Amino acid sequence: MSRPRRNVELKARDPSREASLDKCAALGARDIGALWQRDTYFVVPAGRLKLREQRLLGAGAPVRDELIQYAREDEAAARDSRYRVVEVGDAEGLRAALAAALGVRVEVVKRRRLFLWESVRIHLDTVDGLGEFVELESVVEPGDDDAEHHARVAFLRERLGLTDARLVAAGYADLLERRD
Repeated sequence: MSRPRRNVELKARDPSREASLDKCAALGARDIGALWQRDTYFVVPAGRLKLREQRLLGAGAPVRDELIQYAREDEAAARDSRYRVVEVGDAEGLRAALAAALGVRVEVVKRRRLFLWESVRIHLDTVDGLGEFVELESVVEPGDDDAEHHARVAFLRERLGLTDARLVAAGYADLLERRD
């Protein structure tokens, strides 16, 4: 059973990919590797629903595909995201079934370099049609102090040079839809 989860997240345009990579190394963030991901967003009445298909780049090995339901405010600041993740065995079949039943809103294809620093996932994303971004996601466990997670995100924001002008309120799906 997929339990509800929560994180504190922030998205910004990446000021410099090389500098961001160097800063992640200087922070001692653990390099998990590079992923290819395709997020298919479906038309739903509330929140967001996406099927994430992903592969580890280099080895080409599969990483678990996931159906992710989530809700979050669109604001250019650190914000709460509430989500559920369900592992998927037949992503292609599920994508076809959900597309037929709900309709596809948009597909987001990206290459993601993933780092871990304390409880924070640092995503250095290159999104097809949009460019380069940094996402910070601090995973909140039950009983955690929210202030600590906001402080970690604020610390990384400052260290990575993510100024107010670089912050992005919308998700990649929304940005792609607005572009068209």
